[in-house]
Amino acid sequence: AAAPAKPAPKPAPKAEAKPASQASTASPPSSPERGERREKMTRMRQAIARNLKESQNTLAMLTTFQEVDMSGLIKMRKEYKDIFQASHGAKLGFQSPFFLASAYALKQIPALNAYIDNSTNEIVYRDYINIGFAAATPKGLVTPVIKNLESKNLAEVESEFAKFANLAKQDKLTMDDITGNTFTITNGGVFGSMLGTPLIGSTSSAAALGLHATKDRPVVLPNGEIGVRPLMYLALTYDHRLVDGREAVTFLCMVRDQVEDPRRMLLEI
Repeated sequence: AAAPAKPAPKPAPKAEAKPASQASTASPPSSPERGERREKMTRMRQAIARNLKESQNTLAMLTTFQEVDMSGLIKMRKEYKDIFQASHGAKLGFQSPFFLASAYALKQIPALNAYIDNSTNEIVYRDYINIGFAAATPKGLVTPVIKNLESKNLAEVESEFAKFANLAKQDKLTMDDITGNTFTITNGGVFGSMLGTPLIGSTSSAAALGLHATKDRPVVLPNGEIGVRPLMYLALTYDHRLVDGREAVTFLCMVRDQVEDPRRMLLEI
């Protein structure tokens, strides 16, 4: 008789799938630690932050722009810088003409040199012009002030500018050196800035002028041809509670005209 058939082998049981939470937990490659550190704000940085925020909360800041052809100023500096330094003992730079041009324009538009006294709701007009400028110190940026610009010439401005810049580098500026400004000029162009909107750093000022980098750009010349000219963008931030757009634009055009034709500074036109 035939041998009885062997029963078919049972299929091997399937391996149970592990839940995702029990899946392989191979450690990811370790990444470099990204820590944090805290540093106490200096008293100067605290004061700057406090003043800027108070100014931002109080003033109605608005910025308008203008461009200036630097060809005339570059030509004047190239032609007279050596004679100027030999005669006055100070280098002829590009920033001081903006100080003089601004002082002239501020005399024509006194609202930009004024401020609103919020405690009395009065506008305070000044008969003097003190212009502050940003300068780097080992502890951060400060704003030395060149005082009484309404009565200074180009050589005097250059001399004071160089003096304050040197004191700033040595961290030897006094409180009197950095207080009392009625107007501010900032120059982001020395760091390569193309355009920016300056902040007014105090409620006792109504405006701040921003200078930027000079770059060769194509322009339409008076004869209708396209040419290349070294242009700088100017930005004026002003307190719109006190200064209207017409005054702000007029100020920028006055500064532009004097810088483009430096002879106008001598003639005060």
